[in-house]
Amino acid sequence: MDVTAAAKHSFTVNLSILFGELPLLERPAAAAAAGFTAAELWWPFGTEHTPSQAELDALRKAFGEAGVRLAGLNFLDDLSRGARGTVSVPSERDRFRANVPVAAELAASLGATALNALYGNRIEGVEPAEQDALALENLVLAAEAAHGIGAILLIEALNKAESPDYPLVSAAAAVDVVDKVNAATGLGNAKFLCDLYHLAKNGEDLAAVIDTYADRIGHVQIADNPGRNEPGTGELDFEDLFARLSAAGYTGSIGLEYRPSTGVSADSFGWLPRELRAAR
Repeated sequence: MDVTAAAKHSFTVNLSILFGELPLLERPAAAAAAGFTAAELWWPFGTEHTPSQAELDALRKAFGEAGVRLAGLNFLDDLSRGARGTVSVPSERDRFRANVPVAAELAASLGATALNALYGNRIEGVEPAEQDALALENLVLAAEAAHGIGAILLIEALNKAESPDYPLVSAAAAVDVVDKVNAATGLGNAKFLCDLYHLAKNGEDLAAVIDTYADRIGHVQIADNPGRNEPGTGELDFEDLFARLSAAGYTGSIGLEYRPSTGVSADSFGWLPRELRAAR
């Protein structure tokens, strides 16, 4: 693909999905060997909302020795057991709130400037309004914690095919939550995580999403559709999308959050010249 538009952006690599063939603590070094200097992570400790100091220190050491900055981190998301976040789930209230300062401290220690809070699935027997009220309370706490370390709070829409019980399955729904959090905190640091793969899988007009919500976008993530593999394996026109993001004034980074089509992460970056992989 033509990388003219890509050259205007900075890229990060999501180490929860890329280099997944390696143990977690080996992934920062593998990313560095591939030319990347910044990475993102889903919550890396499974269902442990307060990992041990040894676990935290080991992760910090792995990033430090690799010379890779952690650019973004999820709060407790429980993805390892099929959940899609814990923010709106009543039974997870205490675990999420205990996780907030832990995640914020870890993020701050590794230079992260973005924290992502996945909303959580709808729960049978619980009124949606009750879940939404809890989510707002929790997101206010998360936004305040993010603000305390100079970071933004990200709210993400997922796709309904893969996450049928997740309520934020459109850009408009995610941005509505962003606006409510900002109104409640007055901080203005809640932003839309514009994941182009999820939005494309939902059938959204990506150009219209970029143009409409450019002022709310705090981060962009990509994977091709269909397949959730690297750019060039599906139908999305990334050259056009990168150009549209630039034209709309987006100056943030773009996170690579795809599964390598061959199963070998190091072989999936051919579309992005090595000189463009280091964060700028």
